[in-house]
Amino acid sequence: MDVIVLGGGLMGTASAYFLARRGARVTLIERNRIGTGATVASFGNIRRTGRHLSQLPLAHRALRLWGEAERMLGRDVEFRATGHIRLIFDEDSLADMRAYAEAARPWGLDLEELGPREIRARFSGLGPEAIAASFSPHDGSGNPRLIAPAFAEAARRLGAEIIEGAEVEKITHTGSGFLAATSKGTFAADCLLNTAGAWGARIAAQFGEAVPLDARGPQMGVTDPLPHRILPVVGIWTRDKDHGAYLRQVERGNIVFGGAAERVPADLDPGHAVADLMRLPLQLRAVARLLPAIARVAVIRTWSGCEGYVRDMLPVMGRSATTPGLFHAFGFSGHGFQLGPGVGDAMAELITTDRCETPLDDFRVDRFSRAA
Repeated sequence: MDVIVLGGGLMGTASAYFLARRGARVTLIERNRIGTGATVASFGNIRRTGRHLSQLPLAHRALRLWGEAERMLGRDVEFRATGHIRLIFDEDSLADMRAYAEAARPWGLDLEELGPREIRARFSGLGPEAIAASFSPHDGSGNPRLIAPAFAEAARRLGAEIIEGAEVEKITHTGSGFLAATSKGTFAADCLLNTAGAWGARIAAQFGEAVPLDARGPQMGVTDPLPHRILPVVGIWTRDKDHGAYLRQVERGNIVFGGAAERVPADLDPGHAVADLMRLPLQLRAVARLLPAIARVAVIRTWSGCEGYVRDMLPVMGRSATTPGLFHAFGFSGHGFQLGPGVGDAMAELITTDRCETPLDDFRVDRFSRAA
């Protein structure tokens, strides 16, 4: 079959790759350049801890594929399974972590609980005031700048057509398929996969499917290098959004950080989001709670990106409820990076076989109309 994929971020490029690997003829259409949207703005966190339980089967599927990424794609996308630690500073958060660990265990996620002495011994310099932590040893991080171009290039080698800088002017459902009229020509296919990120709700609305989605931008930053000694990704268990920071140290020593700053509204036209430097002092205070040494280095760059946040913070993924041949995978609400390869593989399986081994029912596009 022929498939048009709309959107060249991680979800779209991974879908194009896995569709092409299954023998589909794929045309991927991206309005800008591959990987320049929410994907490149990502922190690069590959974590399962703290996810909604219904996402864990998809997260497990994705983690297996992250482990195979270099072999599959023919290049190092800097996936490092260095573990994921979440620090705890109060008893309420400790109770939250223990409740989540208990609930997640039947879903295949085992979290190790660490006490203060273990934190100091294994992760010196982190959270000196922490009373506990959770640790997931198989999670880690990847490079957001590398992953979407790597999937796109691998898909191209399998015969996929990758079209950049193409504005979609009109999409028509012909009854037997789809026509996508763009600034670079008109393309026809049996199926259409909507991986348009923050713009995905606009595409869905054209087919009578309303999704409550807001476009927002996170605030990210990176520092000058410190001596490299922090291996895991570092986060926090907290109910206080002002403390919800996270960080990781890249192999060159720089500290990449985010969180603890309200996500700013983003305008879909033109789709840019800008970091607010007035929020940086509060953000850095929260990061310093996790890593006091960050107070000794300069922040050298901040950035943001346009992400789509669905009202219930779960993605829209699966078949259209109104239009045969239409599929959706968008609205990952700022936590889609880890899921990306799993999303692409699952959508390719669903489109080409009409089934999916990973449960997707909680992500149905019509869940909002059914709730009403």
